[in-house]
Order: sequence, then C-alpha cells, then structure tokens
Amino acid sequence: MDKSRTGIVVIRTITMSIIAILVIFPVYWMIMSSFRTHEEIFRYSKLGWHLFFPVHWTINNYRDIFMDASKPFGRYMANTLFVAVIVTAAGLLVNSLAAFAFAKLRFPFKKILLVIFLSSLVIPYEVIMIPQYLLISEMHWMNSYKALIVPQIVWVFGIFMLIQFFADIPRDILDAARMDGAAWTRIYYKIVLPTAVPALITLGLMTFLNQWDSFLWPLVIINEEKKQVIQVAISSFQSLRNISWGKVLAATTISSVPILGVFLLLQKYYVQGITMSGVKG
Repeated sequence: MDKSRTGIVVIRTITMSIIAILVIFPVYWMIMSSFRTHEEIFRYSKLGWHLFFPVHWTINNYRDIFMDASKPFGRYMANTLFVAVIVTAAGLLVNSLAAFAFAKLRFPFKKILLVIFLSSLVIPYEVIMIPQYLLISEMHWMNSYKALIVPQIVWVFGIFMLIQFFADIPRDILDAARMDGAAWTRIYYKIVLPTAVPALITLGLMTFLNQWDSFLWPLVIINEEKKQVIQVAISSFQSLRNISWGKVLAATTISSVPILGVFLLLQKYYVQGITMSGVKG
C-alpha cells in the first residue's frame, strides 16, 4: 500500500514538474531573447544550448526602449501604474459596497436588480464600448486619465464574486450589531471588511492585472502620446513593414515584472480568496 502511494506521488510530482516547465519555458525564452540581437532571436530553433542562452548578450533592446524620446517608456509605465492603482482602490470600495448591499441588505426589487445587473456579464465589451465612447466624448473626457479610470471602476464580475463571499457571513452577527445601535456603514467597516480580506485581495489582484493588461479601451480613448499606457506602447513597436522583436520582448519582460512581483507576494491570499468565495458547504 505504501509503495503504491509512493509511486502515485512520484508520478504526480513528475507530471506537475513537466507541466511547470512547459508553462515557465515561454517566459524564460522571452526573458533570454530580450538580451539577444534582432538577427539572433529566431536563428536557433533546434534543441541546444543556443536555444536557452544568448550567444551574443546585449542590453541594446532595453536601452533603446528607454532612450527613445519620442516613446517615453518610463512615462508609459508610470501612467499604467497610476491608472491601475486608482482603479483597483476605487473598485474595491465601490464593488464591495455594492456586493454588501446585494448580499445582506433588504430593499425593494433587490433580486430583479441583481439579475439585470449580472445579465451585463453576457454582453461583449466591444458592444458596451461604443456607447461608453460616445458618453466620454459628450463629457469632454477624451485624452484624459478620467476616461481611463472612471468607466473601469465598477466591475460586475467583482461584485458577483464578493456577493458569494459576503453571503457566508452569518446574518445573526449583523443583526446583533444592529441591535447594539451600529449603523450599516459601521458594520461594513468593522465586521464585514476584516473578514473579507482574502476575497478583497483576490479581487484587487484581478482588477490590477486587468488594468495593467488593458489595451483596447486606452487605444481608442487616448490619442496623446504622453498619456498612453504600456500595452499600447508595446504594440507601437510593430508595424506592417517591420516588427522590432527585441524591443517587444524587452518591453514585455519589463511590463511582466510588477505583475509577477505582486502575485508572488500575495499568491497565498489569492488562492484562499478564490477557494472561500467559490466553494459552498
């Protein structure tokens, strides 16, 4: 029995290791290729040490993306970080308040409103983007950070995820607090939020990642070069005639660092939040 269990563990470990290598290798290749010359990037395709390590190491790709005054890559990163942080912070507040109201408060037509609200999840973003663009244009928010931030704060999926978590909080605790004279806002800040930290961190990570990877909306709404975000900037390194693969790989490597860093620091809470908000019983 013990030998069979040991064999299963060994097979499982080998399988997971192979999967991990297959997942990590493209990231590793991207990082290594960002230190290659343009001519060398696709020269070596056969299995060998040339595939894993550059033959001629160079930092010109990184130097080029940061030294180009016409495309201030550092400014793009700062813009993206600013927008992502503001949207994440405001989104956590607004979405958690909405989820708390739907999960625990009693008000007329709550179920109908929730169904209508959640039905927007099936509408493609490209359909929503057209009236959203017209609204932003009428408000004269074109080429502004407000256009990047305000429409992205409310996230229906985030509200739905938090509703699943808040629904598990015992109603008796909230009723006891109400009997002691606590207002709903105080209950929200003092009781609900402290118990929802894993779910909030999970939603924060997902929101930050979505904003960091945002491409279509910034491409449409921002025309001023200095206010553009990083994903649109990376796409500008390619054209119909030429693709600067070295710059693309270097820029993609740099843009991946904040996401990987944040995820590695908070991955424990991310897994815990997903588990607690998605499993019942």
